[in-house]
Amino acid sequence: MRVGAARAVAIGWVRERMRADPSVEGALFSGSTLGLPDDAVLPPWSDVDVLLVRREPGVKVGKFVHRGVLLEVSTITWAELGGPEDVLGSWVFAPMLRTEGVIADPSGRLGALRERVAAGFADPVWVRARCAGVRRRIEGGLRAVGGSGSPAEQVLAWVFPTSLLAVWPAVAGLVDPTVRRRYVRAERVLSRFGFADRYPGLLDTLDGGGVDAARVRAHLAGLAVVFDEVARLPREGFAFGADLGGAGRPVVFDGAAELIAAGRHREAVFWVLVTYARCHVVLGAVAPERERALRPAFGAVLADLGVGSVADRRRRADGLLAALPGWQAVVDAVAVEAVAG
Repeated sequence: MRVGAARAVAIGWVRERMRADPSVEGALFSGSTLGLPDDAVLPPWSDVDVLLVRREPGVKVGKFVHRGVLLEVSTITWAELGGPEDVLGSWVFAPMLRTEGVIADPSGRLGALRERVAAGFADPVWVRARCAGVRRRIEGGLRAVGGSGSPAEQVLAWVFPTSLLAVWPAVAGLVDPTVRRRYVRAERVLSRFGFADRYPGLLDTLDGGGVDAARVRAHLAGLAVVFDEVARLPREGFAFGADLGGAGRPVVFDGAAELIAAGRHREAVFWVLVTYARCHVVLGAVAPERERALRPAFGAVLADLGVGSVADRRRRADGLLAALPGWQAVVDAVAVEAVAG
């Protein structure tokens, strides 16, 4: 399917939703389809991300298939979105409003906001603010790495702030950060601005130096076993529950397989690990006996990455914290060139 056709399906769904729910007062595209031309092919492992803007808080709709298109729908309030300066300083929201991504805007508020954000997006003041926000998130997350929560919860608390190191140069390079393919995006940005030699070190922070493609394929096969078991369990109470069902399966497995086939097995590790950990969070809460039975395969992934213990994760977190000043210099240089260009 072409991106334009997929967007048309998403727009139709939004209109239906707004007719049924008057508290939804606007909507915009987000995620990896932002900036893609209408005639681009939408990969089968990609979803179309939509953000609904509401008067009051609402639950995340999640991932589902609508008229042949995989949609990922989240919600936010006007207060959470904020005004122009709030958005310009946000590495999460600014990319959504720098382009023509508004789907529905009856009041005109999103259009006015988009106009301000598009005009100021490349201003060095706001680029530095967004980059500083990423660094704060990395530091805050890594400093909190410890032994609280289940092993799977601890892994998620380590891997997400670690992975933001890949988002940081993308934000500096005025490139929209993505979730699952953030390492691929980071490699392209670093290469474009003359820092290709730093990319292997960035990957090392994730996988400890590399896991070969055969091993990553084996871990992906192991993930399929636990994923399919979790897909049959109730997951309504989990923010990521929809990602672990049938609709989310192509995103995880087809997307990882494509990366591995392209020689990017190290990049594929990120979402394999995240999904593995999320599956074990659900199992631990809903089916603890099965979680214990399936834990050895998850433990093998952690062992291969060198983060099998609390001490291992703490050591890796401390190592990355110590490396941040060096990465700050890279990010600053990227930002200067991106703004000038």
